[in-house]
Order: sequence, then structure tokens, then C-alpha cells
Amino acid sequence: MKIQHVIGGVETDSADGATYDDIDPYTRQSYATVARASAADVDLAVAAARRAFDEGPWPRMGFAERGRLLHKFADLMEEHAAELGEAEGHDMGKPIAAASSHDVPRSAQNFRFFADHARLAVAEALPSDIGMHTYTRYESAGVVAAIAPWNFPLMLATWKIAPALAWGNTVVLKPSEDTPRSAAIIGRLALEAGIPEGVLNVVLGFGDAGAVLTRDPRVDRITFTGSSLTGRAIAGAGAANLTPVSLELGGKGSNLVFDDANLDVAVDWSIRAAFSNTGQVCLAGSRLYVQQGVYDEFLSRFVSAAEAMTLGDPSDPSTSIGPLASERHYTKVIGYLEPEKTGGAKVLTGGLGEDWFVRPTVLTDVPQDAPVQREEVFGPVVTVTPFASEEDGVRLANDTPYGLSAMVFSDGLHRAHRVAGALRSGNVWVNCFFVRDLRAPFGGVGDSGWGREGGTFSREFFTEPKTVSMRIDG
Repeated sequence: MKIQHVIGGVETDSADGATYDDIDPYTRQSYATVARASAADVDLAVAAARRAFDEGPWPRMGFAERGRLLHKFADLMEEHAAELGEAEGHDMGKPIAAASSHDVPRSAQNFRFFADHARLAVAEALPSDIGMHTYTRYESAGVVAAIAPWNFPLMLATWKIAPALAWGNTVVLKPSEDTPRSAAIIGRLALEAGIPEGVLNVVLGFGDAGAVLTRDPRVDRITFTGSSLTGRAIAGAGAANLTPVSLELGGKGSNLVFDDANLDVAVDWSIRAAFSNTGQVCLAGSRLYVQQGVYDEFLSRFVSAAEAMTLGDPSDPSTSIGPLASERHYTKVIGYLEPEKTGGAKVLTGGLGEDWFVRPTVLTDVPQDAPVQREEVFGPVVTVTPFASEEDGVRLANDTPYGLSAMVFSDGLHRAHRVAGALRSGNVWVNCFFVRDLRAPFGGVGDSGWGREGGTFSREFFTEPKTVSMRIDG
């Protein structure tokens, strides 16, 4: 299989013919050859996006016409759910059934939501008593560089592409080198949907291509999801050209389970939060804090549920845990299970599996300053720590440089509101996890990033708000 760039409406090899192997993390063998972008390919893609924005019909269409094409795009994604799900499975080891039944519909919904949101959003009219009429317009920003991560390749790419396109921008998408296939597929499907050439371009390759893209002065917006280290570099590249940047970075999510929680609910959601997508989730609830009164019972149930999870072939519908996404990432994750990283913690269950598998791992007696407690592991590893009071739990949860996600499990109405307000986090889920309303702001604080996207927050990032003041007194 050959996976190519999509540049200016054409599926194409790299200008210099360079390629690399796409490794299936389950078989650990190459299953496709991927075009590897150089600076010349990035230049072509940005030029195509620039031309499509400056001269093409896309930013000049009405919202209804753009929305019709984006809904058709979403239809095609759903029709190709099996192909897209298979791509996610082979590229990063995600269970294919989950990718086809969850990730693809959610990705299509991103396009449907933002297509309708852009059409229905209102601007402001500002009353005046001095013979003036002032109002606002939200105009397309231009060329968007969208850099997507490997853990949810399709879903997080569409989270960026959909609002950018809905508001009339053109896009150069650069996916992770580990997960190129779904990006190439949606580049092709956009053309099938009738979206004009050059509006959505896809360049495949490594970080050097991404660096060239973010430094290009023809780019008007940069949206990135990935590590905090790379985010800092992208922030610097954007600053050099005064290009606005949106950064959704790492996390070390806290999960507070109080004495008054429904333990059936708390265990079920906490398992999902810790181990879904093999723990490769920036929102993962990887730091579990359980109030002392229910600590033993919760821990017993949680360990049993972790041990019941099925590791295996991503193509098997019964598989709930696939391999880690790459050998490089596997090496990183298992490094956090070494004694110097765990601080001598007790391993209740889990540890190394075969090949690139790590079993759902539960650690207790973890020092608060241990690297496994402080740093983003990004694998199926969770620490469980008891706490005494509400104040103690909030203090432990907030003791992190990250601030992307947190959870609270409590049946106490006042406590739930109090604790949600006290947590230093961009997202807080109460008695649930990863429930998303696309109108709501999404992002984090501290080392978890800059800015918010979602609903009107996406509009303000992907547009140039303009104030128009008219004299109307004759």
C-alpha cells in the first residue's frame, strides 16, 4: 500500500521521492509506504492553500453552501467508516471496532456541528445614542496549519479542520508520522465531497516538515495538539511571525473519588478514564485519589476491573486494550515502571505484556514527587493514593504543572460544585468522563496549553473579528 500527500487537489508523491515505512504496532511490521515531505512539499501545500484562500471560491461562499459541502464530507466519512477504522487500527493499534463505531461518527459530527454552528452563529450590534451604528463581523483568517497527534489521529484532526473550513479558511494538515493513513483518506474524501482543490491539503512526514510549516509566514493560524515540549517550540515559531497559536498539550489528569460516591459508577468511569485507548489520552485520569473511607473497597473493585480487560489483536471485536502505538512510545512507557521512576511504589496488577503491550497497571504507595506521579506517562498506568479531607484531595489534585482534565465522583451536590470550582483544570467531569458538548470551550492551563477551541471559541480563533462603525445621523 502507498500513502500519498494531498496537495492542491492531487494525491502525489514527495517531490524528491522520499518515503518511509508505516509500522503496524500489533504485527510490528511495515504495512504501507508513506510519502515523506520535505520543505519543497510543504511549500507546495502552503502555496496551494494560499491560492485557494486568496483567489478561490471557498472563503467567498455563503455559509449554507459551505455547510452543504461539509455535510457531504461527513456523509462520505461515515460511508467509509470501515476503511477509516481499519486505518486507525493498523496505524496506532486502536481496537478497530471502537474506531469504526466511535471515532468515525464523532469525527463526522465535528463537521456537522461546525457547519451548522458557523451558519447559525450571530454577531453583535452595539446600540449607540450618538448617531452611530456599530456592529461586528467574523471574517475568515486565511491559511491554517493544523498539526494533529497520533493518539486520536482522525478525531483530533477533524476537531481542527472542521471549524477552520466552516469559517472559510483553507488548511494544511500535518498528521503524526506514525498515523498518516486516516489523514490521507480524508484528504481524498474532501475532494470527492466537492470541496475545491487546495482547500484541504495533507502533507505527511516527520517533525522537520511540521517545523517548516509552522515557520511559514504565509500561514495565518497554527493549531496544535501534542506534547508540551513540542508546543513550546511551536509557540516560538508562531511568535516569530506574530501568528496566533492554539495549543492543546499534555495532561496528568486527577480523579477524586469521595466517600459518598456511587462506587459502581466511580469504578466504571475510572477504568475508562485510566485505560481507554491503552491510556494514550491526554485527558486520562492517571492520578486517582480516593477518600480513606472507601479506599480499600474501591481499590479492590478497580483492580478486578483492570484485570478483566482483554488485550489482543485490534481487529478482534473483543479486544479492549491494544498495543502501544510505536516501539519508541513503548520504550518510554515501560521506562516509567522502573523503580527510579515509581519511587518504590507497589505494583498491584499489570506490568509488561508481550511485544509492545503493557497490561493495565495499578500502582499504590507512590511518593508525590515520583516521576510516574508527576510526568505524563501516556500509557495504561494509574497511581492510586488515599486522601483524608476535601481540602487534602483538592490540594493533591492541584499539585501538578498540568491543568487539562479532572474528575470528581460524589453524590453530594454542594461538594461536587465546590470541588469542581476549586480544581485548577480546563475541564472537570463530575460522575462521568470525556462527555463533550462541542459548544463548550476545550483546552487547559499551565503546561497543558494556550487558548480554547469549541463553539464560539473556535470561531474567535479561526476568524478575524472586525468592528464596523457607521455614522447614520445623515
